Amino acid sequence: MSTATTAPLTVAGTIHFARKGRTKELREGPAPAPPEPGRVPRVARLMALALRFDELIRTGSVTDQAELARLGHVTRARVSQIMALIHLAPDLIETVLFLPPVVRGRDPLVLRDLRPIAATSDWARQRAMWRARLDRVSG
Repeated sequence: MSTATTAPLTVAGTIHFARKGRTKELREGPAPAPPEPGRVPRVARLMALALRFDELIRTGSVTDQAELARLGHVTRARVSQIMALIHLAPDLIETVLFLPPVVRGRDPLVLRDLRPIAATSDWARQRAMWRARLDRVSG
């Protein structure tokens, strides 16, 4: 065996700690950016859910809204309320999906506000109702 001393070894790189359950683990690379402050508005989540439900029914993954209600452990009426959102004009659907995050307090727009708009079959009338609702929220 040799008694020669070895030079110190230096490794350069970027690492960060990440949570995995209750423990932390060391991961390679820079830490991910922190999430945006606030939360996604409830009506945006419900809109996404309505679109997903519609896709499940159209593809035949589920037979009808009653089956969705059974699978989700909610009433058929609740599924109907959520599914009514797909009757909004496409630009309104997009607007609801991309509402700004709610940073503090209650959501400024709730499902109860959207249901009468979605019940109107005329998209031009829907847009007018939407603008009127936004004026009440902001004014």
